[in-house]
Amino acid sequence: MSRPAAARAQVIVVGAGPGGSTAAWHLARRGLSVALLEKAAFPREKVCGDGLTPRAVRQLVAMGIDTSAPGWMRNRGLRFVSRGRTLELDWPESSAFPAYGLTRTREDFDQLLARHAEAAGAHLHTRTKVTGPLLDRAGRVVGVSTSGPDGQERDFTAPLVIAADGVAGRLAVSVGIERLKKRPVGTAVRRYFRSPARHLDPYLESWLDLRREDGRILPGYSWIFPMGDGRVNVGLGVLNDSRTGSMQARQLLETWLARTPAAWGLRESRNADGPLRGAALPMGFNRLPHYRDGLMLIGDAGGMVNPCNGEGITYAMESAELAADVAGQALARPAGPSRERALEHYPAQMAHRLGRYYRLGRGFSALMARPAFTSLVTQNAVRSPGAMRFMVRLLSNLTDRPGADAMDHLVNTLIRVTPSPADHAVRPAGAPVRRDRARVPG
Repeated sequence: MSRPAAARAQVIVVGAGPGGSTAAWHLARRGLSVALLEKAAFPREKVCGDGLTPRAVRQLVAMGIDTSAPGWMRNRGLRFVSRGRTLELDWPESSAFPAYGLTRTREDFDQLLARHAEAAGAHLHTRTKVTGPLLDRAGRVVGVSTSGPDGQERDFTAPLVIAADGVAGRLAVSVGIERLKKRPVGTAVRRYFRSPARHLDPYLESWLDLRREDGRILPGYSWIFPMGDGRVNVGLGVLNDSRTGSMQARQLLETWLARTPAAWGLRESRNADGPLRGAALPMGFNRLPHYRDGLMLIGDAGGMVNPCNGEGITYAMESAELAADVAGQALARPAGPSRERALEHYPAQMAHRLGRYYRLGRGFSALMARPAFTSLVTQNAVRSPGAMRFMVRLLSNLTDRPGADAMDHLVNTLIRVTPSPADHAVRPAGAPVRRDRARVPG
């Protein structure tokens, strides 16, 4: 069978998760031709807590998503549990963010966003697996090669490729952009349970005193997120660090579930709705640079999970919006140095917007990896509502800028005085390309 002619677009987006579909929507709304490539067919599951903070809700509202429609479950804030104490806090009042969060399963959330991008004009190709990048003779990414549902190989070409292909970052790795091993990585596991007692809870619940069977406190938290459909999303996330030793996430989850009240129905396997699933959490810009030679990285592909709280969807969507804005400006220029200067604005802006905050978060995660510090936090966290309100604003990145009150000013000042890393310049242009995974057209 002959190879079909290459499909051409102005931008190729690899991966139709929240980041990829958001990028495709913004690009299509700007009038650009977009090929959105997804290896699976919808609907499809992803490992996630399914919780969306007000920062993520802001992105959805800006895209015209009706968050009052069926399928969305609203929450008013967070409930913290630690060492037998409980504290409920509503989301902070803010001019920048709505005062509610959401839950929705990734199975239909991702499909909703992908169809939203398609309705805006993006060309969605499902069951289309990207097998590698296409390079021009100077080593610049000019497209991707794919394998379709029937095994048919096909090329897609474009002057810009956006990688939204998740934590493995296969497209980035194929051109030599590797993970920074000193940056934090977490592990998360989750499972759905049928729980009539908890599925309509107005709060997202987090247990801060995550511990081993021997009682040792670990850097992470477990959660119960109400889905509103008779189920809850139950799971935990823990920081991987040499000081905490090796961990079996499945056993950790079972140990924690044994502590929950029997009436919630979370201990018995007969109430489970689906298997236990796990995934890695790439945190704190742990893959750099975020742009090089025709390839942009967004979301998990760029290691953009918040190192303070493990939140990934928000930053996938925010990086997608920025990538689309930069792409629109760059592609309006002729190919060459002027366009390249415009594209380099993307990693510079990512570093400007989140570099200090993520550096602060990496410091926080390093402290949490110290058992003594973690034990101190979990012992005292929920004793002070004021301190916890401060922590919610800081760890969830929910402040007005400029600040609306003293707490906003304190959080913003803490971020501002954190030294700014030169993250966008970590890997210089011209780094070696994995030629075994790339192809030069023609």
